[in-house]
Amino acid sequence: MNVLLDAAAWSVPPAAATRPSTSAFRIQWASIPWMQREALALRRQVFCEEQRLFDRDDRDAIDAQAGTRLLVACSTLAGLPDEVVGTVRIHEAEPGLWWGSRLAVAAPWRRHAALGTGLIRLAVSSAHARGCREFLAHVQVQNVPLFERLHWRQEATVMLQGAPHAQMRADLRHYPPCRNPEGGFVLSGGPSS
Repeated sequence: MNVLLDAAAWSVPPAAATRPSTSAFRIQWASIPWMQREALALRRQVFCEEQRLFDRDDRDAIDAQAGTRLLVACSTLAGLPDEVVGTVRIHEAEPGLWWGSRLAVAAPWRRHAALGTGLIRLAVSSAHARGCREFLAHVQVQNVPLFERLHWRQEATVMLQGAPHAQMRADLRHYPPCRNPEGGFVLSGGPSS
């Protein structure tokens, strides 16, 4: 049998075909149009189709503001960003007061706990480098323990889009300023336990 010509020898086992695999993830600001498009598509998938918090689109007036930034977690192929697998947005509501919102990770990648953590870290650290004195977020209640482990504290409980959320505040002492969010940082691949 000639292994180079036998397609069956190169086929991927069915379980491996459905398992996410990447050697690394890049967490960065969405710096090019395809990243922005994929981030918005991921938000629609999570917030409209999965969670049904919005009808057809989750975009709002914050997305249209000039200073709003989309951040992405991208799987990589040969060291280059390949696919958006997570996203979050940040904006400055008033001088020194920043908000994070619309944190989403694609379903096949949710076992990679570092993705959400990395997005949160870059969101707060990049705002911190731009004069942030307070960083707040409305967090779905099931995600409060994650944020507490990342040095956030709950200040209030609110209902948004019919779902309970915690208003939370980041402790900026744990988020050193990131002055190059366009380049971001790289996380190793592999699911967490």
